[in-house]
Amino acid sequence: MDDDKSKSIKPDFSLDMRGYFCPEPVFRTRQKILEMKDGDILEVLADDPVAEEDIKSWVKKTGHDLIFFNKTEKSLKFFICKIK
Repeated sequence: MDDDKSKSIKPDFSLDMRGYFCPEPVFRTRQKILEMKDGDILEVLADDPVAEEDIKSWVKKTGHDLIFFNKTEKSLKFFICKIK
């Protein structure tokens, strides 16, 4: 996906997980989503390659909405919308 699209998304919260490794990125993403209101958007930044599959799987399993994902050589960016 094009990272330019992410510039039009205004997250309510941001979580910088760069430098953290499995399972920390998905664990802290889960914790933050629990604190948020329905419809809020969380931006998650990560650099652990395992976080891509972990966070995508967790989002799908929990029914939240992954509205944007971008992967570069050095980082991952997720925008997750909290759904009930």
